[in-house]
Amino acid sequence: MGALNDDVYPRYLYDSSMTDRRVTKQVHDNVHGNIYLDPLSLKFVDTEQFQRLRDLKQLGLTYLVYPGAVHSRFEHSLGVYWLAGETIHKINIDQGSELGIDKFDIQTVKLAGLLHDVGHGPFSHLFEKEFLPKVLNNNKWSHEEMSLKMIDFLVDEHNIEIGSDVQKKVKEMIVAGSEDTSSTSLKEKRFLYDIVANGRNGIDVDKFDYIVRDSRACGLTSSFRFDRPLDTMRVIGDEICYRAKEYLTMHKLFSSRADLHRTVYTHAKVKAIELMFVDALTKANNHLDILSCIDDPAEYWKLDDSIMKQIETSKSEELKESRDLILRIRRRDLYQFCNEFIVPKDQLEYFKDVSPQDIICSQKSGDSLKEEDIVVSNVKIDMTRGRKNPLESINFFKDYVSEEKFPIRDERISLLLPECYQDKIVRVYCKKPEKVGIVSDAFENFQVKNYGMKTQVHGTPQKKRQRK
Repeated sequence: MGALNDDVYPRYLYDSSMTDRRVTKQVHDNVHGNIYLDPLSLKFVDTEQFQRLRDLKQLGLTYLVYPGAVHSRFEHSLGVYWLAGETIHKINIDQGSELGIDKFDIQTVKLAGLLHDVGHGPFSHLFEKEFLPKVLNNNKWSHEEMSLKMIDFLVDEHNIEIGSDVQKKVKEMIVAGSEDTSSTSLKEKRFLYDIVANGRNGIDVDKFDYIVRDSRACGLTSSFRFDRPLDTMRVIGDEICYRAKEYLTMHKLFSSRADLHRTVYTHAKVKAIELMFVDALTKANNHLDILSCIDDPAEYWKLDDSIMKQIETSKSEELKESRDLILRIRRRDLYQFCNEFIVPKDQLEYFKDVSPQDIICSQKSGDSLKEEDIVVSNVKIDMTRGRKNPLESINFFKDYVSEEKFPIRDERISLLLPECYQDKIVRVYCKKPEKVGIVSDAFENFQVKNYGMKTQVHGTPQKKRQRK
């Protein structure tokens, strides 16, 4: 599948600074076609810190299950930069004079798209969501906050001439999606903060890019097309709204994202590999002193996916346990998936994550499971708003002469749309092949004790219960 062409994906390149080949650099992208980098953005791209993103796979270790998933944060960042520019140019063409959009707005939106992931850690979200919580003792760390530090570092380190007001606004836009929406509601031109990281309703160009890019890399077909919302959006009351006829298109955005989480990001074997590598990183942490660099941009940018090869090829005795785990991954001797169950709908609100200790307490008399034998993965898949319908946060308009915005309820569109918007899945893995049967039995007992039933989603375990 080639890049999306101009026949199906309208381009809004009417700004001369975007198309003047004397001052822009053209890069060909396999999703968007030709991308044009403006001079200021190019100053950030042509730094070793931004080029580091080439060495961060967008989907981390997913390529060990989906071989095509080797695309990088670098190309994703260029894609978000391009879509952010397309979005603000489209709005400027349609409503620029009434909204007061200027070159300052255009530049800041584009830079926010370009730099939103410059602080990302190795191995996609594994580093931030799985590894760091195990070694930081509940101290919070986020790649968004590191992106802000990295932007300041880039500007100072490379003497990039950028106005302090531009720099400040770019940073605000990057964290807009993770902040309380009330904190940005009073800002001038609030709609600009919804383009890259939308905390208001979750529709942003970051998702537009990774849904299409990740689906393509994994050989999956996505029914979502970002050209439709881009072409029909309109700012009403300082908010980006969409034509009512595009309701199902917006639903496909969220359902496509949920499908990717289910079939790719939280694939049972992908999670097994990630769980093993998290254990390897945790065991290697003290020797490699990984934590010493996570708050210092000058050191942090040196951290990338090559840490896996660094551990794997080291001869240090302190890294032997970590090396052995990576060797098991290479030889496909993975933590054995025992089974999973989906938390019943009526239990979602009060559900607490299952721990290895919960499974151990459910083992049969005479069994000898220990906490180090088991790993539990509590997977949450939703449509960006937990158990709520994300489309309830979106405002629509009837036609292009209307100035009225309004929400739309599902039942006015179709009775086939879902009534529940979140899955919580508990998966149990066994670290030791000889104990797979015992772990599986204990997991079944746990389900019966807590939910009055047991599941065999994937049939009986591959390895039989072994006793002496």
